[in-house]
Amino acid sequence: MSETNTIDSLWYTRCPVPTPLGLAARQGWFDDEFRGDGLTLRTLQDTADPALRESHYDHRLPASFRQGGNVPAIWARARGADTRVIGLNWVDEAQLILARPDSGLRGPADLAGKRIGVPVHGNSIDHQRASALRGITVALEVGGLQVKDVTLIDLAVPARPATTGWNAAGGSYATEFEALETGKVDVIFTKGARGLQAAVERGAHILYDLRSHPDPRKRANNGAPRPITVDAALIAARPDLVVRFLRRIVDIGAWAKAHAEETVAYIARESGSTDDWVRRAYGADIHLQQGTDLAPAWVEALSGYKDFLLEWGFITADFDVQAWIDPAPLAEVRRQLERAAA
Repeated sequence: MSETNTIDSLWYTRCPVPTPLGLAARQGWFDDEFRGDGLTLRTLQDTADPALRESHYDHRLPASFRQGGNVPAIWARARGADTRVIGLNWVDEAQLILARPDSGLRGPADLAGKRIGVPVHGNSIDHQRASALRGITVALEVGGLQVKDVTLIDLAVPARPATTGWNAAGGSYATEFEALETGKVDVIFTKGARGLQAAVERGAHILYDLRSHPDPRKRANNGAPRPITVDAALIAARPDLVVRFLRRIVDIGAWAKAHAEETVAYIARESGSTDDWVRRAYGADIHLQQGTDLAPAWVEALSGYKDFLLEWGFITADFDVQAWIDPAPLAEVRRQLERAAA
Protein backbone atom coordinates (compact mmCIF):
# COMPACT_ATOMS: atom_id res chain seq x y z
CA MET A 1 0.00 0.00 0.00
CA SER A 2 1.39 3.38 -0.95
CA GLU A 3 2.02 5.98 1.71
CA THR A 4 -0.60 8.29 0.24
CA ASN A 5 -3.27 5.65 0.93
CA THR A 6 -2.33 4.85 4.52
CA ILE A 7 -4.51 7.61 6.00
CA ASP A 8 -8.17 6.70 5.64
CA SER A 9 -9.69 8.85 8.38
CA LEU A 10 -9.12 12.09 10.25
CA TRP A 11 -10.27 12.88 13.78
CA TYR A 12 -10.80 16.29 15.30
CA THR A 13 -12.00 17.65 18.63
CA ARG A 14 -12.53 21.01 20.22
CA CYS A 15 -13.71 22.40 23.55
CA PRO A 16 -17.14 24.07 23.99
CA VAL A 17 -15.58 27.51 23.77
CA PRO A 18 -14.80 30.00 20.99
CA THR A 19 -12.31 28.34 18.64
CA PRO A 20 -11.74 28.84 14.92
CA LEU A 21 -11.73 25.05 14.57
CA GLY A 22 -15.17 24.88 16.16
CA LEU A 23 -16.52 27.59 13.87
CA ALA A 24 -15.14 25.85 10.78
CA ALA A 25 -16.67 22.57 11.94
CA ARG A 26 -20.09 24.18 12.50
CA GLN A 27 -19.87 25.68 9.02
CA GLY A 28 -19.24 22.20 7.58
CA TRP A 29 -15.98 23.31 6.03
CA PHE A 30 -13.99 20.20 6.92
CA ASP A 31 -16.65 17.97 5.37
CA ASP A 32 -16.58 20.14 2.26
CA GLU A 33 -12.78 20.09 2.08
CA PHE A 34 -12.33 16.33 2.29
CA ARG A 35 -15.54 15.06 0.69
CA GLY A 36 -13.80 13.94 -2.48
CA ASP A 37 -10.80 12.30 -0.82
CA GLY A 38 -12.33 9.03 0.33
CA LEU A 39 -11.47 9.98 3.92
CA THR A 40 -13.76 9.46 6.88
CA LEU A 41 -13.94 12.63 8.96
CA ARG A 42 -14.79 12.00 12.60
CA THR A 43 -15.24 14.21 15.64
CA LEU A 44 -15.04 13.22 19.28
CA GLN A 45 -18.14 15.33 19.90
CA ASP A 46 -20.16 12.60 18.15
CA THR A 47 -19.08 9.68 20.33
CA ALA A 48 -19.84 8.58 23.87
CA ASP A 49 -17.07 5.94 23.86
CA PRO A 50 -14.93 6.89 26.90
CA ALA A 51 -11.79 5.34 25.40
CA LEU A 52 -12.11 7.48 22.29
CA ARG A 53 -13.15 10.61 24.18
CA GLU A 54 -10.02 10.35 26.29
CA SER A 55 -8.09 11.49 23.22
CA HIS A 56 -9.52 14.96 23.88
CA TYR A 57 -7.11 15.00 26.82
CA ASP A 58 -4.21 12.71 25.92
CA HIS A 59 -4.28 13.00 22.11
CA ARG A 60 -4.06 9.22 21.77
CA LEU A 61 -5.83 8.96 18.42
CA PRO A 62 -3.64 8.98 15.31
CA ALA A 63 -4.36 11.40 12.48
CA SER A 64 -6.14 13.75 14.87
CA PHE A 65 -6.42 17.50 15.41
CA ARG A 66 -7.41 19.33 18.58
CA GLN A 67 -8.11 22.93 19.52
CA GLY A 68 -9.28 24.07 22.92
CA GLY A 69 -7.93 24.71 26.36
CA ASN A 70 -4.16 24.46 26.47
CA VAL A 71 -3.89 22.53 29.76
CA PRO A 72 -4.73 19.11 28.25
CA ALA A 73 -2.51 19.81 25.24
CA ILE A 74 0.42 20.76 27.48
CA TRP A 75 -0.25 17.80 29.80
CA ALA A 76 -0.31 15.35 26.90
CA ARG A 77 2.95 16.70 25.50
CA ALA A 78 4.63 16.56 28.93
CA ARG A 79 3.60 12.89 29.19
CA GLY A 80 5.25 12.11 25.88
CA ALA A 81 2.51 12.56 23.29
CA ASP A 82 4.29 13.27 20.01
CA THR A 83 2.23 16.27 19.00
CA ARG A 84 3.00 19.59 17.37
CA VAL A 85 1.39 23.01 17.72
CA ILE A 86 0.58 24.36 14.26
CA GLY A 87 -1.41 27.45 15.26
CA LEU A 88 -2.68 29.51 18.17
CA ASN A 89 -5.77 31.62 18.77
CA TRP A 90 -6.15 34.22 21.51
CA VAL A 91 -9.50 35.36 22.89
CA ASP A 92 -9.48 37.26 26.18
CA GLU A 93 -12.41 36.01 28.21
CA ALA A 94 -14.01 36.93 31.52
CA GLN A 95 -11.89 35.45 34.34
CA LEU A 96 -13.70 36.36 37.51
CA ILE A 97 -12.78 36.41 41.18
CA LEU A 98 -16.14 36.40 42.96
CA ALA A 99 -17.41 37.01 46.50
CA ARG A 100 -20.80 37.36 48.16
CA PRO A 101 -22.27 40.85 47.76
CA ASP A 102 -22.37 41.31 51.53
CA SER A 103 -18.78 40.16 52.07
CA GLY A 104 -17.26 43.60 52.29
CA LEU A 105 -14.53 42.49 49.90
CA ARG A 106 -13.88 45.04 47.18
CA GLY A 107 -10.62 44.06 45.51
CA PRO A 108 -7.67 41.63 45.44
CA ALA A 109 -5.94 43.36 48.35
CA ASP A 110 -8.88 42.31 50.57
CA LEU A 111 -8.23 38.59 50.04
CA ALA A 112 -5.73 38.24 52.90
CA GLY A 113 -6.88 35.57 55.34
CA LYS A 114 -9.82 34.50 53.17
CA ARG A 115 -10.94 31.01 52.18
CA ILE A 116 -10.80 30.52 48.43
CA GLY A 117 -12.64 27.62 46.82
CA VAL A 118 -10.75 25.57 44.23
CA PRO A 119 -12.60 22.85 42.28
CA VAL A 120 -11.45 19.25 42.12
CA HIS A 121 -12.60 17.16 39.16
CA GLY A 122 -12.00 13.52 38.27
CA ASN A 123 -10.65 14.20 34.78
CA SER A 124 -7.35 12.77 33.65
CA ILE A 125 -6.05 16.31 33.87
CA ASP A 126 -8.01 18.80 35.97
CA HIS A 127 -7.90 21.77 33.60
CA GLN A 128 -10.65 23.61 35.48
CA ARG A 129 -8.68 23.44 38.72
CA ALA A 130 -5.60 24.68 36.87
CA SER A 131 -7.66 27.54 35.45
CA ALA A 132 -9.00 28.53 38.86
CA LEU A 133 -5.59 28.39 40.52
CA ARG A 134 -4.11 30.56 37.81
CA GLY A 135 -6.82 33.17 38.23
CA ILE A 136 -6.45 33.10 41.99
CA THR A 137 -2.67 33.42 42.01
CA VAL A 138 -2.70 36.31 39.55
CA ALA A 139 -5.38 38.12 41.57
CA LEU A 140 -3.37 37.63 44.76
CA GLU A 141 -0.30 39.06 43.04
CA VAL A 142 -2.33 42.09 41.94
CA GLY A 143 -3.32 42.59 45.57
CA GLY A 144 0.28 42.33 46.79
CA LEU A 145 -0.41 38.92 48.35
CA GLN A 146 0.80 35.32 48.03
CA VAL A 147 -0.91 31.95 48.31
CA LYS A 148 0.39 31.60 51.85
CA ASP A 149 -1.76 34.59 52.78
CA VAL A 150 -5.02 32.73 52.05
CA THR A 151 -6.54 29.29 52.65
CA LEU A 152 -7.33 27.18 49.59
CA ILE A 153 -10.40 24.97 50.07
CA ASP A 154 -10.86 21.97 47.76
CA LEU A 155 -14.38 21.64 46.34
CA ALA A 156 -15.16 18.19 44.92
CA VAL A 157 -17.26 18.56 41.77
CA PRO A 158 -19.53 15.56 40.98
CA ALA A 159 -18.72 13.70 37.79
CA ARG A 160 -21.11 14.01 34.87
CA PRO A 161 -22.26 10.97 32.86
CA ALA A 162 -20.65 10.54 29.46
CA THR A 163 -22.85 11.59 26.56
CA THR A 164 -22.27 12.66 23.00
CA GLY A 165 -21.31 16.28 22.71
CA TRP A 166 -19.93 18.33 25.58
CA ASN A 167 -22.35 18.91 28.43
CA ALA A 168 -22.87 22.66 28.84
CA ALA A 169 -23.80 22.09 32.49
CA GLY A 170 -20.09 21.64 33.10
CA GLY A 171 -19.70 25.39 33.00
CA SER A 172 -22.44 26.22 35.49
CA TYR A 173 -20.10 26.23 38.52
CA ALA A 174 -22.90 24.91 40.73
CA THR A 175 -20.53 23.37 43.27
CA GLU A 176 -18.50 26.56 43.61
CA PHE A 177 -21.56 28.78 44.00
CA GLU A 178 -23.08 26.47 46.59
CA ALA A 179 -19.87 26.70 48.63
CA LEU A 180 -19.83 30.48 48.26
CA GLU A 181 -23.47 31.04 49.10
CA THR A 182 -23.46 28.71 52.12
CA GLY A 183 -20.37 30.37 53.56
CA LYS A 184 -18.05 27.41 53.13
CA VAL A 185 -15.69 29.69 51.21
CA ASP A 186 -15.32 33.44 50.81
CA VAL A 187 -14.21 33.56 47.18
CA ILE A 188 -14.51 31.47 43.99
CA PHE A 189 -13.33 31.69 40.38
CA THR A 190 -15.42 31.41 37.20
CA LYS A 191 -14.73 32.20 33.59
CA GLY A 192 -16.25 32.43 30.14
CA ALA A 193 -19.81 33.12 29.06
CA ARG A 194 -21.43 30.61 31.38
CA GLY A 195 -19.25 31.70 34.30
CA LEU A 196 -20.14 35.35 33.80
CA GLN A 197 -23.83 34.60 33.37
CA ALA A 198 -23.90 32.55 36.57
CA ALA A 199 -22.09 35.30 38.47
CA VAL A 200 -24.52 38.00 37.37
CA GLU A 201 -27.69 35.95 37.74
CA ARG A 202 -26.70 34.74 41.22
CA GLY A 203 -25.79 38.25 42.34
CA ALA A 204 -22.12 37.60 43.09
CA HIS A 205 -19.76 40.53 43.55
CA ILE A 206 -16.93 40.66 41.00
CA LEU A 207 -13.77 41.44 42.94
CA TYR A 208 -11.52 41.28 39.93
CA ASP A 209 -11.64 40.31 36.25
CA LEU A 210 -8.27 39.16 34.92
CA ARG A 211 -9.21 40.61 31.53
CA SER A 212 -8.27 43.98 32.99
CA HIS A 213 -4.68 42.93 33.69
CA PRO A 214 -2.38 44.89 31.35
CA ASP A 215 0.12 42.03 30.86
CA PRO A 216 -1.08 39.32 28.44
CA ARG A 217 1.36 36.89 30.04
CA LYS A 218 -0.67 37.19 33.24
CA ARG A 219 -3.97 36.88 31.37
CA ALA A 220 -2.75 33.62 29.84
CA ASN A 221 -4.71 30.70 31.21
CA ASN A 222 -6.27 27.48 30.00
CA GLY A 223 -8.35 29.56 27.58
CA ALA A 224 -5.62 31.72 26.05
CA PRO A 225 -3.79 31.02 23.93
CA ARG A 226 -5.69 28.01 22.57
CA PRO A 227 -3.38 25.77 20.52
CA ILE A 228 -4.17 23.71 17.45
CA THR A 229 -2.31 20.44 17.93
CA VAL A 230 -1.82 17.51 15.60
CA ASP A 231 0.16 14.31 15.95
CA ALA A 232 3.62 14.63 14.45
CA ALA A 233 3.25 11.36 12.53
CA LEU A 234 0.48 12.87 10.41
CA ILE A 235 2.64 15.88 9.56
CA ALA A 236 5.43 13.53 8.50
CA ALA A 237 3.21 11.17 6.49
CA ARG A 238 0.70 13.59 4.97
CA PRO A 239 1.70 17.24 5.34
CA ASP A 240 -0.77 18.05 2.57
CA LEU A 241 -3.71 16.93 4.70
CA VAL A 242 -2.45 18.95 7.65
CA VAL A 243 -2.11 22.08 5.51
CA ARG A 244 -5.58 21.64 4.03
CA PHE A 245 -7.17 21.14 7.45
CA LEU A 246 -5.33 24.15 8.85
CA ARG A 247 -6.25 26.25 5.82
CA ARG A 248 -9.94 25.89 6.65
CA ILE A 249 -9.26 27.03 10.23
CA VAL A 250 -7.31 30.04 8.97
CA ASP A 251 -10.03 30.85 6.43
CA ILE A 252 -12.67 31.06 9.17
CA GLY A 253 -10.88 34.12 10.57
CA ALA A 254 -11.62 36.13 7.45
CA TRP A 255 -15.16 34.76 7.26
CA ALA A 256 -15.84 35.73 10.88
CA LYS A 257 -14.71 39.32 10.31
CA ALA A 258 -17.38 39.69 7.65
CA HIS A 259 -20.10 37.81 9.55
CA ALA A 260 -20.27 39.26 13.05
CA GLU A 261 -23.79 38.16 13.99
CA GLU A 262 -23.39 34.66 12.56
CA THR A 263 -20.08 34.26 14.39
CA VAL A 264 -21.59 35.23 17.74
CA ALA A 265 -24.52 32.88 17.15
CA TYR A 266 -22.18 29.99 16.31
CA ILE A 267 -20.10 30.62 19.42
CA ALA A 268 -23.23 30.78 21.58
CA ARG A 269 -24.32 27.37 20.33
CA GLU A 270 -20.80 25.99 20.63
CA SER A 271 -20.48 27.15 24.24
CA GLY A 272 -24.03 26.45 25.41
CA SER A 273 -24.70 30.15 25.96
CA THR A 274 -26.55 33.06 24.34
CA ASP A 275 -25.47 35.80 21.98
CA ASP A 276 -25.65 38.45 24.70
CA TRP A 277 -23.52 36.55 27.21
CA VAL A 278 -21.00 35.69 24.50
CA ARG A 279 -20.51 39.38 23.72
CA ARG A 280 -20.28 40.28 27.40
CA ALA A 281 -17.81 37.51 28.25
CA TYR A 282 -15.59 37.61 25.17
CA GLY A 283 -16.07 41.14 23.88
CA ALA A 284 -18.25 42.78 21.27
CA ASP A 285 -15.39 42.28 18.79
CA ILE A 286 -15.27 38.51 19.25
CA HIS A 287 -15.81 38.09 15.50
CA LEU A 288 -12.49 39.89 14.94
CA GLN A 289 -10.64 37.51 17.27
CA GLN A 290 -10.92 34.29 15.27
CA GLY A 291 -7.53 34.50 13.60
CA THR A 292 -4.77 31.90 13.73
CA ASP A 293 -1.17 32.89 14.37
CA LEU A 294 2.10 31.83 15.95
CA ALA A 295 2.96 35.31 17.21
CA PRO A 296 6.07 35.31 19.43
CA ALA A 297 4.15 37.01 22.26
CA TRP A 298 1.53 34.26 22.19
CA VAL A 299 4.20 31.56 22.20
CA GLU A 300 5.90 33.27 25.14
CA ALA A 301 2.61 33.37 27.05
CA LEU A 302 2.00 29.68 26.33
CA SER A 303 5.47 28.84 27.60
CA GLY A 304 4.91 30.88 30.74
CA TYR A 305 1.67 29.07 31.45
CA LYS A 306 3.42 25.75 30.93
CA ASP A 307 5.87 26.85 33.63
CA PHE A 308 2.92 27.59 35.93
CA LEU A 309 1.52 24.09 35.38
CA LEU A 310 4.92 22.60 36.17
CA GLU A 311 5.26 24.68 39.33
CA TRP A 312 1.85 23.55 40.58
CA GLY A 313 2.35 19.89 39.71
CA PHE A 314 -0.19 19.59 36.90
CA ILE A 315 2.67 18.33 34.76
CA THR A 316 5.75 16.55 36.11
CA ALA A 317 8.09 16.80 33.12
CA ASP A 318 9.33 20.00 31.53
CA PHE A 319 9.71 20.58 27.79
CA ASP A 320 10.60 23.36 25.37
CA VAL A 321 7.45 25.00 24.03
CA GLN A 322 9.33 26.54 21.11
CA ALA A 323 10.47 23.07 20.02
CA TRP A 324 6.85 21.89 20.31
CA ILE A 325 5.80 24.28 17.55
CA ASP A 326 5.97 23.38 13.87
CA PRO A 327 5.57 26.59 11.87
CA ALA A 328 5.73 24.91 8.46
CA PRO A 329 2.01 24.18 7.92
CA LEU A 330 0.94 27.73 8.78
CA ALA A 331 3.72 29.15 6.62
CA GLU A 332 2.46 27.07 3.69
CA VAL A 333 -1.12 28.23 4.27
CA ARG A 334 0.06 31.82 4.19
CA ARG A 335 1.98 31.22 0.96
CA GLN A 336 -1.19 29.83 -0.58
CA LEU A 337 -3.17 32.85 0.52
CA GLU A 338 -0.56 35.22 -0.88
CA ARG A 339 -0.57 33.42 -4.21
CA ALA A 340 -4.37 33.52 -4.33
CA ALA A 341 -4.35 37.27 -3.63
CA ALA A 342 -1.70 38.05 -6.26
